[in-house]
Amino acid sequence: QVQLVESGGGLVQPGGSLRLSCAASGGIFSMYPMAWYRQAPGNQRELVASISNSGGSTNYASSVKGRFTISRDNRKNMVYLQMNGVKPEDTAVYYCKGQGGAGPWGWGQGTQVTVSS
Repeated sequence: QVQLVESGGGLVQPGGSLRLSCAASGGIFSMYPMAWYRQAPGNQRELVASISNSGGSTNYASSVKGRFTISRDNRKNMVYLQMNGVKPEDTAVYYCKGQGGAGPWGWGQGTQVTVSS
């Protein structure tokens, strides 16, 4: 089955941490650059972070640089997003996907992150 399944979201206080996970199936995962995106209510979906197929290169939106870390494990077909120092403006549904539409996967169901005290 070709799919991406995100998990790890939840309610977190400002300044706290979360680790999101994304499990990929149905594709040759190690071939593709991957990315995390997010969409807040009333906003367009935006790119948060991306990682090359080998994991050797990463890029971040300016709004999360220095706070979030993207990583991947090609043996497990997994992508992760470590979120530290979260802020209320990080509240959104987070999705993983092949960067720029790479790979066979459509959008998953996402995982909700809510930052609130």
